[in-house]
Amino acid sequence: MTVIAAGAVVLGDRVHRPGWLSVLDGRIVACGSGRPPTGPDFELVDRVVVPGFVDMHCHGGAGVSYADAPDRAAALHAAHGTTGGLASLVTAGPDALLAQVRRLAAATARGVVDGIHLEGPWLSRLHCGAHDSAQLRAPTDAEVDALLAAGDGAIRMVTLAPELPGAIATIGRLVEAGIVVAVGHTDADYELTQAAVDAGATVGTHLFNAMRALHHRQPGPVPALLDDPRVTVELIADGVHLHPGAIRHVVATAGPDRVALVTDAMAAAGAGDGAFSLGGLAVDVADGVARLRGTATIAGSTATMDRLFATAVRLLGADDAALAGAVRMTSATPARAIGLHRTGVLATGRDADLVVLDRDWRVCQVMRRGAWLS
Repeated sequence: MTVIAAGAVVLGDRVHRPGWLSVLDGRIVACGSGRPPTGPDFELVDRVVVPGFVDMHCHGGAGVSYADAPDRAAALHAAHGTTGGLASLVTAGPDALLAQVRRLAAATARGVVDGIHLEGPWLSRLHCGAHDSAQLRAPTDAEVDALLAAGDGAIRMVTLAPELPGAIATIGRLVEAGIVVAVGHTDADYELTQAAVDAGATVGTHLFNAMRALHHRQPGPVPALLDDPRVTVELIADGVHLHPGAIRHVVATAGPDRVALVTDAMAAAGAGDGAFSLGGLAVDVADGVARLRGTATIAGSTATMDRLFATAVRLLGADDAALAGAVRMTSATPARAIGLHRTGVLATGRDADLVVLDRDWRVCQVMRRGAWLS
């Protein structure tokens, strides 16, 4: 058994100063406030222990995409505190997409990631963002069947535009298969977005970004997703995709239990500026901002989850309430949104996935499934 004591530990929704937890066989077997009942194996006096981050929307890092080198991308994000989440795939042709899904299904089976997020190919050409518009298409039963077979249970989430022909019926099919459906890259109006949620969609992919803008007479998808208690909304809180005021407004409106902070990171995360590729499209990164070559279109982010966590704490007020809220938005809420029931919260019986932070919210140590990562 490993006993960890720290100056602060976030257990459930509460910050305990000090706090402790005990780990055995990859699980938390006991935890509480104050000092542990036995001498700790790790005494972290000036540290804060929070649940491991869960990134439900991430395309790559360390210079590679998850589609090409899942172990390398996952290792980069694990070093920044991400202990769970999905490998996101961008739009590709049918054969290429099937090959990528098979590769990531194998990585899921090995425990490298917790599953696959298909962001495309069933997206709007009007709001395609950094997706290859030539490969965008409407969903068909045949392609859905082929992808589900290739994924062999590893596909956990699919982002689609509900205005595409057959999309509403596809939402029902995916939900029946146990897959989380997200509304994103869409030109849907308010009413159609509501219909998508009624059909079973429960996530809004990177709210505001790559969707019809809010208008007072034609409100579009943003308020439909934001106001519905059945929906978890993603926010890319990297300082590029959203103004801080927009982030604060969404959190105040929906609450941390319905907001999931996501990196939407591409290969450049952790790799510095330079030339990269996203789904076959050329991307240039300058000053940490990724854009499609020769355009102003943002092509994902270069962020890691520890950066989003620190941003959230500071935006929400930098007190214990802000700390607890940031924990929910980077761990508990995304874990619940994609059906990860053993992680996202530090509590007895949960997986021992945790991050040790210093007072400036920098990652000091990471534990995944009870093992410290180097």
